[in-house]
Amino acid sequence: GRVKTVKGSATIVRGQSSLPAVFNERVFQGDTLRTGPDGSLGVMLKDDTSLSLGPNTEVVIDQFLFAPAEGKLSVVARMLRGTAVYLSGVIAKLSPQSVRFETPNASIGVRGTKFLVRVDEG
Repeated sequence: GRVKTVKGSATIVRGQSSLPAVFNERVFQGDTLRTGPDGSLGVMLKDDTSLSLGPNTEVVIDQFLFAPAEGKLSVVARMLRGTAVYLSGVIAKLSPQSVRFETPNASIGVRGTKFLVRVDEG
């Protein structure tokens, strides 16, 4: 995917590196998206899934597979803290059972197109 919007402090943690989130920066499976107290971040994945993060948010893109011709479709995101708005893309339309959004206390199976989630620290 790609970063589409950034305000305030936002980073992408990839392996041992922390990169500033800037417009059009690539986002990969395994990346952790983080925003600071003044930050927000908008990401568009290859299948047109949209993820918008509010301040003090941390989300890991655990899995992303988008190869429709091969039947390989999967989105798994793990939210550790903060607020996020999710808008489903092609994967949720073709294979809704292949989309999962996890929080410390629950797992959300995506069957619709849009939701807002908040995870409080502690």
